[in-house]
Amino acid sequence: MDSRTRRVHRRNYGRWIMLLYLSSLLVLFVIYLMLTGNGSLSNLVLGLIVAAIISLLMPKNTPMLVRIDRLPRYLWAGLQYAVVVIWDVIRGGISTARIVLDPKLPLKPGIVAIPYGKKSELGSAFSAHAITLSPGELVIEIDSEGNMYTHALNVDETLAAAEAGQAKRTRLLDVMFDS
Repeated sequence: MDSRTRRVHRRNYGRWIMLLYLSSLLVLFVIYLMLTGNGSLSNLVLGLIVAAIISLLMPKNTPMLVRIDRLPRYLWAGLQYAVVVIWDVIRGGISTARIVLDPKLPLKPGIVAIPYGKKSELGSAFSAHAITLSPGELVIEIDSEGNMYTHALNVDETLAAAEAGQAKRTRLLDVMFDS
């Protein structure tokens, strides 16, 4: 590769980084405005500052590339994942309400190891987040092998649902993140 070609590649890489920065800035700014619902000038300025700082802190050296030909597959898996998480939250809420409303308070708390494996850190984080969102369960640690140690209010119920739920989440996350 000659020096002219290297300069062109370097210039294009700089443009790519700037595009990533500006797009993340815009997305974060819009999310901030949607969350606050306040269109005052001071809030707009604060939103831009917060979005700019977060965008600067985001790593730009390894962008996650989205293959356009697989976009419908990614979106479908993301929608299915959202439905699975919402269902888990509803199921966990009902279970937790039963525990709280029962006069005997049938608690059987404990720590359960839920395997995820070493597929991807992002997938592991999403899976841990989905488990933690479910009422009555909280991921307290993820070890180097990818096992998620989860505190549960009812160990028996968590053990019964964990394997099937984790398999479903893992399958969808593998599609979403091309693991």
